[in-house]
Amino acid sequence: MDHLIIWLNGTFGAGKTTTAEELVQLVPRARLFDPEQVGYMLAHVPDLPELGDFQHWPPWRHLVVETASQLLGYVGGVLVMPQSVLVERYWDEISTGLDRAGIRVRHYVLHADPGTLAARIGADSPADQAWRLKHLAAYDEAYTTWLGRAAHTVDTTRREPAEVARGIAADAGALPDAPPRGPARPGRTGQPGQPGQPARPEPPEVP
Repeated sequence: MDHLIIWLNGTFGAGKTTTAEELVQLVPRARLFDPEQVGYMLAHVPDLPELGDFQHWPPWRHLVVETASQLLGYVGGVLVMPQSVLVERYWDEISTGLDRAGIRVRHYVLHADPGTLAARIGADSPADQAWRLKHLAAYDEAYTTWLGRAAHTVDTTRREPAEVARGIAADAGALPDAPPRGPARPGRTGQPGQPGQPARPEPPEVP
């Protein structure tokens, strides 16, 4: 299977990293590409605007698309990309760029109930807990306004990462001898709640 991205969206504590690791072991020719590493690279560039999140830098979005495209063009196979993207305009920019590059994207949002998220985040260090708890409200807003419609929701509550990964791999047609699948139709399984009308959170202006 060539030129496929399995994108794992969702808030902190939903299980993106552990599920991604399981997928890389399960799916033939799968490789982990963490878009955060692009942000860390850019953070070393002097004098970039202080915007509080590397996703607000336009070069991050462009470089994620270009790097994924170059990697798949070079080695083929499947990229598993775990990254929360909670601003609709940013996801539109990334997904449109990947589509123009001819790359199939299966977009999943990993979701867990509030109690499960709190328990998982509570196991982190105090500094990480503060960062992750701060972003729960942003995730809830994104999920109810656009993300719940833009991705296939996978409930990870009381499910082991290996089980979640196998379900995603099967849905994506990424298991051996599975037929290729098109773009994921959002909200097919495990979707809690009903999405509202779309809203576009405004990013800060770049000075």
